[in-house]
Amino acid sequence: MTLHQDFKILLFSYGTLQDKAVQVANFGRELTGQPDHMAGYKESYVEITDPEVIATSGKTHHPIVIPSANPEETVPGMVFQITPEELRAADAYEVSDYKRVAVGLVSGLTAWVYVKA
Repeated sequence: MTLHQDFKILLFSYGTLQDKAVQVANFGRELTGQPDHMAGYKESYVEITDPEVIATSGKTHHPIVIPSANPEETVPGMVFQITPEELRAADAYEVSDYKRVAVGLVSGLTAWVYVKA
Protein backbone atom coordinates (compact mmCIF):
# COMPACT_ATOMS: atom_id res chain seq x y z
CA MET A 1 0.00 0.00 0.00
CA THR A 2 1.37 3.40 -0.96
CA LEU A 3 0.57 6.05 1.61
CA HIS A 4 -1.14 9.16 0.30
CA GLN A 5 0.48 12.38 1.55
CA ASP A 6 -2.69 13.53 3.36
CA PHE A 7 -3.53 10.14 4.89
CA LYS A 8 -0.45 8.89 6.72
CA ILE A 9 -2.08 6.77 9.42
CA LEU A 10 -3.17 3.17 8.87
CA LEU A 11 -6.24 1.86 10.68
CA PHE A 12 -7.25 -1.80 10.54
CA SER A 13 -10.94 -2.55 10.99
CA TYR A 14 -12.55 -5.95 11.41
CA GLY A 15 -15.91 -4.53 12.47
CA THR A 16 -18.26 -1.58 12.21
CA LEU A 17 -15.65 0.91 11.00
CA GLN A 18 -15.87 -0.95 7.68
CA ASP A 19 -19.53 0.14 7.38
CA LYS A 20 -19.95 3.08 4.99
CA ALA A 21 -22.63 4.72 7.18
CA VAL A 22 -20.36 4.53 10.25
CA GLN A 23 -17.48 6.00 8.22
CA VAL A 24 -19.54 8.93 6.95
CA ALA A 25 -20.97 9.58 10.45
CA ASN A 26 -17.51 9.59 12.06
CA PHE A 27 -15.18 10.85 9.34
CA GLY A 28 -17.47 12.74 6.98
CA ARG A 29 -16.36 10.56 4.10
CA GLU A 30 -16.24 6.99 2.84
CA LEU A 31 -12.84 5.40 3.44
CA THR A 32 -10.88 3.49 0.84
CA GLY A 33 -8.76 0.56 1.85
CA GLN A 34 -7.56 -2.91 1.09
CA PRO A 35 -8.23 -6.34 2.61
CA ASP A 36 -5.76 -7.64 5.17
CA HIS A 37 -5.61 -9.90 8.24
CA MET A 38 -4.26 -9.59 11.77
CA ALA A 39 -2.58 -12.73 13.08
CA GLY A 40 -2.62 -14.08 16.61
CA TYR A 41 -6.11 -12.80 17.46
CA LYS A 42 -9.60 -14.24 17.50
CA GLU A 43 -12.95 -12.53 17.19
CA SER A 44 -15.72 -12.34 19.77
CA TYR A 45 -18.60 -9.90 20.40
CA VAL A 46 -19.28 -7.22 22.99
CA GLU A 47 -22.64 -5.71 23.93
CA ILE A 48 -22.82 -2.00 23.16
CA THR A 49 -24.85 0.20 25.51
CA ASP A 50 -23.84 3.68 24.26
CA PRO A 51 -26.97 5.00 22.48
CA GLU A 52 -24.98 7.16 20.05
CA VAL A 53 -22.82 4.21 18.95
CA ILE A 54 -25.90 2.01 18.56
CA ALA A 55 -27.63 4.73 16.53
CA THR A 56 -24.59 5.09 14.25
CA SER A 57 -23.94 1.38 13.69
CA GLY A 58 -27.49 0.09 14.04
CA LYS A 59 -26.16 -2.79 16.14
CA THR A 60 -26.25 -3.65 19.85
CA HIS A 61 -23.34 -6.11 19.57
CA HIS A 62 -20.03 -5.30 17.89
CA PRO A 63 -17.10 -7.56 17.06
CA ILE A 64 -14.10 -7.36 19.38
CA VAL A 65 -10.78 -9.18 19.16
CA ILE A 66 -8.69 -10.80 21.84
CA PRO A 67 -5.29 -12.48 21.65
CA SER A 68 -5.48 -16.09 20.54
CA ALA A 69 -3.48 -18.99 21.96
CA ASN A 70 -2.94 -19.97 18.31
CA PRO A 71 -0.52 -17.56 16.56
CA GLU A 72 -1.76 -18.90 13.20
CA GLU A 73 -5.34 -17.74 13.87
CA THR A 74 -6.24 -14.60 11.91
CA VAL A 75 -8.99 -12.01 11.82
CA PRO A 76 -9.93 -10.62 8.40
CA GLY A 77 -10.65 -6.96 7.84
CA MET A 78 -9.71 -3.84 5.93
CA VAL A 79 -6.78 -1.48 6.35
CA PHE A 80 -7.63 2.17 5.71
CA GLN A 81 -5.54 5.30 5.29
CA ILE A 82 -6.78 8.08 7.58
CA THR A 83 -5.75 11.46 8.95
CA PRO A 84 -4.79 12.27 12.57
CA GLU A 85 -8.19 13.98 12.98
CA GLU A 86 -9.95 10.85 11.75
CA LEU A 87 -7.97 8.73 14.22
CA ARG A 88 -9.23 10.98 17.03
CA ALA A 89 -12.78 10.55 15.67
CA ALA A 90 -12.32 6.77 15.69
CA ASP A 91 -11.09 6.97 19.30
CA ALA A 92 -14.23 8.92 20.23
CA TYR A 93 -16.48 6.38 18.47
CA GLU A 94 -15.05 3.31 20.19
CA VAL A 95 -16.54 2.54 23.61
CA SER A 96 -14.47 1.83 26.73
CA ASP A 97 -14.49 -1.93 26.02
CA TYR A 98 -11.84 -1.22 23.36
CA LYS A 99 -8.29 0.09 23.43
CA ARG A 100 -6.19 1.14 20.44
CA VAL A 101 -2.92 -0.73 19.82
CA ALA A 102 -0.49 -0.99 16.91
CA VAL A 103 -0.34 -4.43 15.29
CA GLY A 104 1.60 -6.00 12.47
CA LEU A 105 -0.69 -7.26 9.73
CA VAL A 106 -0.22 -10.34 7.56
CA SER A 107 0.67 -8.02 4.64
CA GLY A 108 3.65 -6.66 6.60
CA LEU A 109 1.98 -3.29 7.26
CA THR A 110 1.64 -1.92 10.80
CA ALA A 111 -1.71 -0.35 11.64
CA TRP A 112 -3.73 0.88 14.60
CA VAL A 113 -6.55 -1.47 15.65
CA TYR A 114 -9.07 -1.55 18.46
CA VAL A 115 -8.84 -4.67 20.65
CA LYS A 116 -10.44 -5.70 23.94
CA ALA A 117 -9.38 -3.33 26.72
